[in-house]
Amino acid sequence: MTSVWTSIAPAAEAAGLEGSAFGRTLLLTALAVVVVLGTTFAVAVRVGKHAVIDVSWGLGFVVVALTAFLTSGGHGDSVRRWLALVLTALWGLRLAAHIFTRSRGKGEDPRYEAMMKRAEGKPNVYALLHIYLPQGVIMWFVSLPVQIAMFVDGGIGSVLWLGVVVWAIGFFFESVGDLQLTQFRNDPSNRGTVLDTGLWRYTRHPNYFGDASVWTGLFLVAASAWPGVLTLLSPAVMVWNLYGGTGKKLLEKDIGDRRPNYSDYVRRTSGFFPWPPKPADSSVQNG
Repeated sequence: MTSVWTSIAPAAEAAGLEGSAFGRTLLLTALAVVVVLGTTFAVAVRVGKHAVIDVSWGLGFVVVALTAFLTSGGHGDSVRRWLALVLTALWGLRLAAHIFTRSRGKGEDPRYEAMMKRAEGKPNVYALLHIYLPQGVIMWFVSLPVQIAMFVDGGIGSVLWLGVVVWAIGFFFESVGDLQLTQFRNDPSNRGTVLDTGLWRYTRHPNYFGDASVWTGLFLVAASAWPGVLTLLSPAVMVWNLYGGTGKKLLEKDIGDRRPNYSDYVRRTSGFFPWPPKPADSSVQNG
């Protein structure tokens, strides 16, 4: 750990940060991720359901933001520091509460069921290596803009407030999209049909678009002052994961088999960024 610390400090100082304090925060936030996901793993083994990690996804970012805030006292601008903490907490706590409510009383998520079939007799070890470890690494890396926002000075101007606006747009799309989907699923008459109203009329994944916008906004909050711009890859990883990784791509893999009208919905509705829909296919409606 000492060698890691001594390598982080010079790099941080070269970027314009107080090296030892920033290095300490990076190490402590990594430890916070380990504690959150380690606790989650213990709970998952006890209840027999690894889907509990989805609840910890949002909570983990909140813990990282709080850890960075507490360990960076005396550094950075108070406005940016509080914005980074509060915006991350609002997003993470809402997401965790939503997923907890949605999954309460249900069994294992089909995604994790499919993964665990490849465990070859060591399901817990497999889960640690293929579920918890990747999510932990991504969580820590994606949260770097929030961590560095606690240390940077200056730049309280248009870029920072643009970040807040982008975050707010993302938070709206994600929270309202989740609410609309929950209401749709709770109506038995909608079984087997496709939600194509509200925000879902303009994008097939308002929640994923919202998530991507939230983290782009948090990046802008950090990037409004040097060296926050150096964390550009963090939101890029989140957007890629939502668009081409375990988000949109995985979700749509077999959804057409369960909902016959989904192919027409795909044809007329933007896959990610909100956009006015194309006219519905009359042959599908009449069929």
